Amino acid sequence: MAVISPETVILKPRTDKREYRRIVLPNSLEALLISDPETDKAAAAMNVSVGYFSDPEGLEGLAHFLEHMLFYASEKYPLEDSYSKFITEHGGSTNAYTTAEHTNFFFDINADYLDEALDRFGQFFIRPLMSSDATQREIKAVDSENQKNLLSDAWRMGQLQKHICSKDHPYHKFSTGNWDTLEVVPKAKGLDTRLELIKFYKDNYSANIMHLVVYGKESLDKLQNLVESNFKDVLNIERGKICFPGQPCSSEHLQILVKAVPIKEGHMLRIIWPVTPNIRYYKESPSRYLSHLIGHEGVGSLFYVLKSLGWAMSLTAGEGDSSYDFAFFCVNIELTDSGHEHVEDVVGLLFKYIALLRNSGIHKWIFDELVAICETGFHYKDKIPPINYVANIALNMQLFPPEDWLCGSSLPSRFDPSTINRMLDELTQNNVRIFWESQKFKGCTDSLEPWYKTSYTIERITFASIQQWVEKAPNECLHLPEHNIFIPTDLTLRQVEEKVKFPVLLRKSSLSKLWYKSDTTFFTPKAYVRIDFNCPESKFSPEAVVLTDIFTRLVADYLNEYAYDAQVAGLYYSIQCSDTGFQVVVVGYNHKLRILLEMIISKIKQFEVKLDRFSVIKETTMKDYQNFKFQQPYHQALYYCSLLLEEQMWPLTEQLEILPFLQADHLMKFYPCLLSRAFCECYIAGNVGSTEAISIIDHVEDVLFKSSHATSKPLLPSQHLTNRIVNLERGLGYYYPVEGLNQTDENSTLVHYIQIHQDNIKLNVKLQLFALIAKQPAFHQLRSVEQLGYITVLRQRNDSGVWGLQFIIQSTVKDPAQLDNRVEAFLKMFESELYEMTDDQFKSNVNALIDVKLEKFKNLREESAVYWREIFDGTLRFDRRESEVAALRELTKQELFEFFDSYIKVGAPQRKTLSIQVYGSRHSTEFQSTIRGSSQPQNCQIRDIFSFKRSRPLYGSFRGGLGQMKL
Repeated sequence: MAVISPETVILKPRTDKREYRRIVLPNSLEALLISDPETDKAAAAMNVSVGYFSDPEGLEGLAHFLEHMLFYASEKYPLEDSYSKFITEHGGSTNAYTTAEHTNFFFDINADYLDEALDRFGQFFIRPLMSSDATQREIKAVDSENQKNLLSDAWRMGQLQKHICSKDHPYHKFSTGNWDTLEVVPKAKGLDTRLELIKFYKDNYSANIMHLVVYGKESLDKLQNLVESNFKDVLNIERGKICFPGQPCSSEHLQILVKAVPIKEGHMLRIIWPVTPNIRYYKESPSRYLSHLIGHEGVGSLFYVLKSLGWAMSLTAGEGDSSYDFAFFCVNIELTDSGHEHVEDVVGLLFKYIALLRNSGIHKWIFDELVAICETGFHYKDKIPPINYVANIALNMQLFPPEDWLCGSSLPSRFDPSTINRMLDELTQNNVRIFWESQKFKGCTDSLEPWYKTSYTIERITFASIQQWVEKAPNECLHLPEHNIFIPTDLTLRQVEEKVKFPVLLRKSSLSKLWYKSDTTFFTPKAYVRIDFNCPESKFSPEAVVLTDIFTRLVADYLNEYAYDAQVAGLYYSIQCSDTGFQVVVVGYNHKLRILLEMIISKIKQFEVKLDRFSVIKETTMKDYQNFKFQQPYHQALYYCSLLLEEQMWPLTEQLEILPFLQADHLMKFYPCLLSRAFCECYIAGNVGSTEAISIIDHVEDVLFKSSHATSKPLLPSQHLTNRIVNLERGLGYYYPVEGLNQTDENSTLVHYIQIHQDNIKLNVKLQLFALIAKQPAFHQLRSVEQLGYITVLRQRNDSGVWGLQFIIQSTVKDPAQLDNRVEAFLKMFESELYEMTDDQFKSNVNALIDVKLEKFKNLREESAVYWREIFDGTLRFDRRESEVAALRELTKQELFEFFDSYIKVGAPQRKTLSIQVYGSRHSTEFQSTIRGSSQPQNCQIRDIFSFKRSRPLYGSFRGGLGQMKL
């Protein structure tokens, strides 16, 4: 029997109705049970306090590899991939991750199947099977995962920071592993990786260092019975708590300036100090206090000054890599070209600000503001999907006492200036490591990091030299922030006038349309406001698209120091381009929401082009566009797919061609044109009354359309924008071969897209059901068995109401044409599996999909995103889920077979396919062969995207004018 801990009072949010219970099994496995009778998804997570720090020497990545292997099979369930298949077939998902000192496994599933899922999950930790065949294949998957990271600056620079540390500390290690570390090197040493894997599992996976969270609709007593029966046999070998005392950095690794060459364009400065870990003093929260001030963006802050000087584009501050024994405090500054030339001044200003904090003393009012923000955030925290909730808590269980498992370090409560000062005293010139990344260092380095091949050089810097930087840095007016006016104090819930299930069209005019949904579900003091500015001039040309982008970035830039306090206080906003112009979103506590929104509209109305900021934002935009070529190849393939399918989409190459020639006066002339005619599609939901919602939009109309110097006029009926989609030809397969934009990337990618239908409830559910049934078999065959690549996905695609199916595979082992053949071979193989499906299996899959559709929204953002999609696409099926559930209940197995035979089966008469084939450097020869090849009768090569688009008919659009008429 498990031991219940009634004395443990777990702190939970005031609004949280769930029940919690801590238990300890006889084998010392500690578990938290969460009973939520309202949940439609169950979930569980197991955190094992073993990570890559424990990897044996010469077997780098073994802990991560073990994480992969436990998914395969167990003695009780020996069929390979049966765990993942069961979870997927019952509406769930699985994942895991490995960090320095933890491996965390988690899943969710439709709530009725928790018992069976836990039975399978528990076997990970009781009697897993690690067959020789699976071991060999999964080493390739780990290698493929590493291949996708090789050109990622985040991975490269993270490993460089680890590399320039003491070789005797495990922080120095390579975490993920690859083919060499898990196959080649062990074999050369006479080691059998599988035997080493089993030994590592037996030596480290012990019940007494495991923490389990189980979340279900059952009572706490029933959940306890499930945990006891499924985890009582987890072996406890009394593994001692694994500790890695000592600091990763000795004196030789401090007072250094590391110049490194990144993959992407741009300049990044990272100033890092080893510090006492915040977790030792999480109630006092010294790291939170200091990161709040050093990372602040309001007037007088370090970032405000750097931005005013034109030297920085972003700044973040806070604790980075950490454990109970060590931590790093990091300040990351994204520099402009000008900032790159003033790095000594930038570092000098940072140390000036730190000196200001020392001289100003530690202020209780600042700490009290943080406490107020954190307490409100905790007690009114949105519900998140159970799978994320359990994974987070399972990790917290290892780090915090039981009473703080839910809040972790998010609730500072003890004001102790001496603790904060101790950490502040660690942020010195003697203790610093500076990493400076720029492509301008190419050819000026003398070292190579061994795992990711990052070029770098190390220079020593002294206290005296940094002090000189401080003394010569500009004398700017750095000061502490003002009081935060956006901290909400009115958290009362509005009286709901009329309980409605779906959004209602509250008002429409020639200027705007307002959709409204009161909060009848979440009962939180939060609101969601979205305004889509439909501006025809924004899509007129590639130049217009770029200028619209710069306009939205500039408005956000002008708002930054004012709106930063709002975001700190839990009120978030964004302004960015959309398919029809640009959109403004404000979401968070409703108390001060209108103040922020009205300021945003004011900035749009009074927009001016400030030459210094235009120059910086243009530079940022240029780098963002240029860096697209360094995105993962599968992102590039998805971009080409959209470019081929969407009528209103200009190519990035043309935007890049235009951007260097754009000047401030181009935007000055463009801005009045952009807003000369506009229409506002609006959605307001949450803790806002209908009268207030109308008042908010009245204000927008008054400012932009009705003032004495009106910025905008209403759209003419012919000007309402629509995004129409290319209708592919039945019975014909198109393919578009293209070289990857970054030819140092060996990865190739295939996106195999099957276009099926325009929004239709019955066809929708057939597609969704097929995708549910085929998803795990596709992953198992193409990824686990054939080992084509780590990224292997089958999912639905929806382009403005045009539905389809797409396979996404990223690979170094086969070129895209071969990947395309493997997808077709899978579909042929899967035919028999589909046709052999029993009535019970069919019913089970239908019920699983129904359960997914009936899943309740977790929070206001999630609900709003779904309803906004209906509004934006023009489909307006707010009852979509109910309608599709009704259609599913009537669907027959034969109808599903007929759907497959008509639209998906290889060679089907109505099948319409488009294969995007992005060739990496490893397959350049195959690319040349492909483009020289001639099209086959049923397989047509696209040689020019725009000729192809002009040659094809388009689907009609659901978006119309004022009356939502279809075009």
